[in-house]
Amino acid sequence: MNFLLATVWDVDPEIFTLGPLTVRWYGPLFAGGFLIGYFIVRKIFLQEKAPEEWLDKLLVYLVVATVVGARLGHVFFYGWEYYKDHLLEIPMIWKGGLASHGGLIGLMVTFWLYAKRVSKKSVFWAMDRVAPQVALAGTMIRLGNLFNSEILGKATESSYGMKFVLVDGPMAPARHPAQLYESLAYLAIFGIMSYLFWKTSLRWRKGAISGILLILIFTARLIIENFKEEQADMATGFVAQMLEVMTMGQWLSIPAILLGTSFLVYSFLVEPEPIPKGLS
Repeated sequence: MNFLLATVWDVDPEIFTLGPLTVRWYGPLFAGGFLIGYFIVRKIFLQEKAPEEWLDKLLVYLVVATVVGARLGHVFFYGWEYYKDHLLEIPMIWKGGLASHGGLIGLMVTFWLYAKRVSKKSVFWAMDRVAPQVALAGTMIRLGNLFNSEILGKATESSYGMKFVLVDGPMAPARHPAQLYESLAYLAIFGIMSYLFWKTSLRWRKGAISGILLILIFTARLIIENFKEEQADMATGFVAQMLEVMTMGQWLSIPAILLGTSFLVYSFLVEPEPIPKGLS
């Protein structure tokens, strides 16, 4: 049978342990996504002659917003039935549990604060310049999830399935490598968004790049969720009824797609940004 040909995934999520410090693959991959994105955004800032201190502040804002927003998103969207009785574990991000939809909310708040306190420009000024790099960060984060053997896919008899023996044991069923599907989708989106930003006039339309990113990212998420196991823990009542129709990830993706659509429409209703001298 095809499932016998599935890849056995038994990679240790830990790279090394030094005393009380344990370094897992997830951490360097997460940080690597931010670091590569930082240098790309730095190039944009230099090209547009934006103050360098703006970039340093933006990095701090983004890291804090992503971690805090993603953690709270996981707590409230996926695990509240557990965390309401274990409140002290909410800050324990090293135990795992970050949700991209919560990260999105954190980023939206951060870009608004950044526009008000730092750049004094449109909220879309920083958002559009960071947007393509968000897809790159998503690529790296989902690879980290793969190394952690988490966010598992549904069982499959396809030969491209993977057996996550560290989670399911030696008789592990073959599963869709949903983390890999999502990582590759985000990598493709990063390529598309980079082209649109660097090679088209959409770069200067306020909200266009951000809107397209949201539409692509969460449409991909909407599709790939069909291959994942439900992640919402012990849902009850109305939430449980909702999860019989779609997964929590799909429900949360719909407003993100609508938000992206509104950004894109808005971008063609307002005047584009003035193009800095020397750029086109």
